[in-house]
Amino acid sequence: MATPNELLADIADVGVVPGRGGYHRHVFDRAETELREWFVGQAGARGLDVRTDGNGNIWAWWPGPGDDAVATGSHLDSVPGGGAYDGPLGVASALSAVDMLRAEGFRPGRPLAVVVFAEEEGGRFGVPCLGSRLACGSADPQRALGLRDETGTTLAEAMRAAGADPELAGPDRVNLPRVGRFVELHVEQGRGLVEHGSAVGVASTILGHGRWRFGFTGQGNHAGATPMDDRRDPMIPAARLVTEARAVARRFPDARATVGRLRPVPGGTNVIAESVDVWLDARAHEDADTRALVEELSARARELAAEEGCTARVTEESYSDTVRFDPEVRDELATVLDAPTLPTGAGHDAGTLAAHVPTGMLFVRNPTGISHAPQEYAEAADCTAGAEALARVLRRWSR
Repeated sequence: MATPNELLADIADVGVVPGRGGYHRHVFDRAETELREWFVGQAGARGLDVRTDGNGNIWAWWPGPGDDAVATGSHLDSVPGGGAYDGPLGVASALSAVDMLRAEGFRPGRPLAVVVFAEEEGGRFGVPCLGSRLACGSADPQRALGLRDETGTTLAEAMRAAGADPELAGPDRVNLPRVGRFVELHVEQGRGLVEHGSAVGVASTILGHGRWRFGFTGQGNHAGATPMDDRRDPMIPAARLVTEARAVARRFPDARATVGRLRPVPGGTNVIAESVDVWLDARAHEDADTRALVEELSARARELAAEEGCTARVTEESYSDTVRFDPEVRDELATVLDAPTLPTGAGHDAGTLAAHVPTGMLFVRNPTGISHAPQEYAEAADCTAGAEALARVLRRWSR
């Protein structure tokens, strides 16, 4: 019987960022493919029936596929430079929970599935929860297959290189319709459980959130030969947008606006850029506030561009409405586990599935409160407590 931390130790060297620490594990790249192979091996060693859907999501069934199933799982990909727990803890805890149930001689009365979802972070192709969105039919497969990574590789090309058939991408009509309930365990991305003094918590809501690309276009030119008054430099409105995002977000209740990525073209040190793309992540407790925040910031971006003699365009790349988890599932989890409920500002595959299947989420305490960075952490005892809580839920639901 393996603990979550023992399982995480197996993959601790996969995708490590040299020097900085953290992980680069992006869907269908070498590191994430190695993690997939690891999961398939672990599932097979437990006698689970492993199948991969047309979107790259891996389903491991115990004892085999069937209706009214109970499913759990998470993802193995990371953001650039992400931590060790975001995603993999949920997968490792699911495998550990299966071990606990098998050790006590439990046999599920209804099928149980452990799922690994593809491209949850959107770290390679820019759209979060892409595997679960495609499976649920909330993402257009043709648009998704045409998404490109930083090297220009499309999702379709990446799938083929990994041995998958992109023609099969789209709504999952085989595995997902069999699920009666879903629960995802995840490391908490904040300090709520530290404040509650609890190792395990239950999610109540996920903030509505989305990603937008602000594209500024000006005139590329020579950095040394172009007088300051003769410039149409798109970096100026792009830079001002970064600080405007914080100022605008503060005008909405508990909203968050972040610029974590900026790309100038052509990107030379002695070159005035001809264009600059800025990616905005915006979130708020109310969908109307998120939309209003982005609308206000979009108008401001166009003003800033015009002042520099540039143009601005705004493209929505993804959006997820506020998720309110099934109240019966939420209350049952909180009561059975004697755990506090709390909201989260982070998106999850569970949030995508919640519109289609009664869904809940468990959180494991993160003493640093840091996520999407190498300092992300959870104590071994808390990870074990999380797996035990998950096993308790799976036992209850799959009798």
